[in-house]
Amino acid sequence: MYTDLCKKLGIEYPIFAFTHCRDVVVAVSKAGGIGVLGAVGFSPEELKAELDWIDEHIGDLPYGVDIVIPQKYEGMGDMSPEDLEKELWKMVPKEHIDFAQKLLADAGVPEWPDGSHSMGLLGWTEATATPLLVEALTRPKCKLIANALGTPPADKVKMIQDSGRLVGALCGRVKQAKAHKEAGLDFIVAQGGEGGGHAGDVGSVVLWPQCVEAASPVPVLAAGGIGSGQQMLAAMSMGCAGVWTGSLWLTVEEAHAEPAQKESLLKATSEDTVRSRSWTGKTCRMLKNEWTEAWDRADTPDPLGMPLQGLVSGDGIRRTARYASVGDCQKIAFNPVGQVVGQMNHVESTRGVIFRLINEYVDALERLNNLMPES
Repeated sequence: MYTDLCKKLGIEYPIFAFTHCRDVVVAVSKAGGIGVLGAVGFSPEELKAELDWIDEHIGDLPYGVDIVIPQKYEGMGDMSPEDLEKELWKMVPKEHIDFAQKLLADAGVPEWPDGSHSMGLLGWTEATATPLLVEALTRPKCKLIANALGTPPADKVKMIQDSGRLVGALCGRVKQAKAHKEAGLDFIVAQGGEGGGHAGDVGSVVLWPQCVEAASPVPVLAAGGIGSGQQMLAAMSMGCAGVWTGSLWLTVEEAHAEPAQKESLLKATSEDTVRSRSWTGKTCRMLKNEWTEAWDRADTPDPLGMPLQGLVSGDGIRRTARYASVGDCQKIAFNPVGQVVGQMNHVESTRGVIFRLINEYVDALERLNNLMPES
């Protein structure tokens, strides 16, 4: 399973771990894969602090950073982040803010310490993601940049590649894989609809081989439904160059999630997720609960588009993360995760997950080889 991407990045296994937790980034890279830090929730100052910590603890090993620049979003243009946020807030109906705040209050989720009801504009626009990208490109150990939504703008692709780094992007449709290839990206992440976060409609075993064919010779990483070595082998057998994993790392020992959040994930089955626009404005897979159901009712406000819905829900994202065990918080908490959550039944160490994947992969490959008739 030692692929060309492994050689280019200097990693032992083609296991890419998307996570918002710096400890997991370091632990995955130290175990032979490569940790990729999701930057969307950080300000440039916060991201600097996170990357400082990673650089200090990861040794000489590589890591990546994931940003979010959607191809289309409300308020697209050349405004500064500050001006863009002001204009976007003018587009948010008060009823949406009031509805979100009532859901939080009814569940007994405490107010944010300073009493504010907004996280501000997260990195879901080119204006807010660009400073994050610039900060990531100051780090020699950061060897790849991934864009979570759509083909990155051409100037950003050039900026990344000119710095000597690899650039890739996620896709949920074959036509998106073709667009990524035409844009000259170095790798493509094909995420099946069962994956956590922003996922499409097509299942993984259908999507992966189509994207491999459409994107050739650009390497394709498989995402969505990767929770075991057997599933990793399935992806590699279809021509994928590795796996892009995310949900797996939400419940590991090193993950910074509150115990109540981990408990919700560990108890969930594969039937307990839903694709909803209620948090980000784009379809995102998460644990279904009273929040997702409330926004889906006919007598309640419809979710806004990205990034407007993020302005509405941002306060809920931070409060349900910090106060995960308070009141009925888990009934409305934001817990993005894929259907693979049904395989996440106990807490493992990050290193243990990597080694389990490899051992299961080898065992599954041996079983398949034993099915071949002796010559």
